Amino acid sequence: MALTYPGRLMKVDFYYPPSPPEGAPDAAEGAAKLGYDGFFTAETQYDPFLPLALAAAAEPGLDLGTAIAVAFPRSPMITAMTAWDLARMSRGRFMLGLGTQVRAHIVRRFSSTWDRPVPRLREYILALRAIWRSFQDSSPLSFEGDYYRFSLITPFFNPGPIPNPDVPVYIAGVGPYLSRLAGELCSGFHVHPFHTVRYLDDVVLPGIATGAAGSGRTLEEVELATTVFVMTGATDSDVEQAMGPVRQQIAFYASTPSYLPVLEAEGWDFGGELNAMSKRGLWEEMAALVPDDAVLTVGVAATADQLADAIRERYGDRVQRIGFYTIGSSLDAEPEALREVIGKLKA
Repeated sequence: MALTYPGRLMKVDFYYPPSPPEGAPDAAEGAAKLGYDGFFTAETQYDPFLPLALAAAAEPGLDLGTAIAVAFPRSPMITAMTAWDLARMSRGRFMLGLGTQVRAHIVRRFSSTWDRPVPRLREYILALRAIWRSFQDSSPLSFEGDYYRFSLITPFFNPGPIPNPDVPVYIAGVGPYLSRLAGELCSGFHVHPFHTVRYLDDVVLPGIATGAAGSGRTLEEVELATTVFVMTGATDSDVEQAMGPVRQQIAFYASTPSYLPVLEAEGWDFGGELNAMSKRGLWEEMAALVPDDAVLTVGVAATADQLADAIRERYGDRVQRIGFYTIGSSLDAEPEALREVIGKLKA
């Protein structure tokens, strides 16, 4: 029997596309009008925090979060100060989402160090909370770990208390170890869009439950958020056409060794060949290796009038926050249809 969160209402979140931060106010206002509950950013071409500051001012009723910010290139002190400001600006509606990224990006893109990412991320979260306690009650800062040490915070550099000091920390990851860490320490877990229900049931949810039990918590204390590949439109023909771009994106993820646990959960064996093709630069040809059943298992295909029911049938009570990975979707061009889908999901 699958682990679930019975009776929890679903929230629907807007994921700000890779865009300059100055577009965030209009995007946040549009998201609120459509009925979205939250506004999330990712660290790709642009800083993930700046758009949230602008969105907080434009639409104070939206939940805000990073999904995700890369942890290791930033000192926990830098992240703690930015999160503190956003928690204050959003009146406690900010959720700090952190991720490890992969070795190549940490070492070669950020010129930072890569070392035992799960234990390091665990310590990073504990350091954040030690710093926030010092901010809130002016207690001496004393944190000693294997990766981070903090022992100095003077009044001149202390931003002081805020009304909502308990900043929720979410993490993202693939595989059992980060799932267990989320259960042990975190308010939530960002499930990568390249996932399946079997992967959730066999890897993510049991991992969170195990981590939670080990620290005297329960599964219900850890919220799951994800984006869903949606293939939709007004007609079945639209849905079929939308499968192409999603197939291409699945091929990209499946070619990356980091996502091998998802393939293993389903018994899919095309990852090795996709990886070899990616090294030869055969990106366009890779999609042909991804069969229809994989596309329909990872993504949700339904006409717009049936999409909300299809998502609910797929996820049941497993996930509490849903966003749309809208590659190949015509929903963005049909605001009334999108509003109806959001409303049904939240009902």
